Amino acid sequence: MNKQALRGTVWIASDIHLGEAVPKTALAFYDFLELARRHADALILCGDLFDAWIGDDHALRDPPGWLAGAQAELRATAQAIPLWLAHGNRDFLMGRALADALGARLLDTPTVLHTDAGPILLAHGDEYCTDDLAYQRFRRIVHTPWIQKAFLALPLGVRRAIAARARARSRQARRTKTMAIMDVNPAAIGQALRAAGCQTLIHGHTHRPALHALTLDDGRAARRYVLPDWDFDHAAAPRGGWIEIDAAGIRASEHPQS
Repeated sequence: MNKQALRGTVWIASDIHLGEAVPKTALAFYDFLELARRHADALILCGDLFDAWIGDDHALRDPPGWLAGAQAELRATAQAIPLWLAHGNRDFLMGRALADALGARLLDTPTVLHTDAGPILLAHGDEYCTDDLAYQRFRRIVHTPWIQKAFLALPLGVRRAIAARARARSRQARRTKTMAIMDVNPAAIGQALRAAGCQTLIHGHTHRPALHALTLDDGRAARRYVLPDWDFDHAAAPRGGWIEIDAAGIRASEHPQS
């Protein structure tokens, strides 16, 4: 199990889904980064920072305007406080080249964070959606190292086309799946907490922010915090938020504009 010690005030956010089509979400996120620079001792972006990621060369070679702006904001944040980037289901191809260019660090998840609030298991969350068998098959395939290497060797234009087709298929598949299938599996959560030796889990991915009280098989009480997704462009009610961790405990915070 991966482990990382982070003391002081730690902020965690996920599922921002930055891209060309969400300029208002980007601005709200940049306001959040400014807050983090002033009030946090470390920031973790726990997956799906980007709506899609087809390789670091896309960002480093000749980035489009929205991506250049995002990199500038992230770089400014990494210069002020430690910035950690974790992979999600949409940006799992983020690599060390991007992290180095931003001054950030990659965080392999699931990982146990040793914080002033105690040990916390942190994950993006898609690995616990084990009832969605089709997605888990897809996940195993795209996380295969040789497949990733072959994809990244393709021309950028080909990668863009493949990513666009994959997103279209994903949207179509979601229409036929129940919400329960796309949520985390309670048994998978319990198993993960037991394996990590933790009683607290923080994850994103499901876009269902909440605090769930759990009882593990051995009778111990546990907690599961679900991070919100961000949408200030297309949602009827703008939304976004994060979790703060310090010696006083764990708290969920909403974006001031949501």
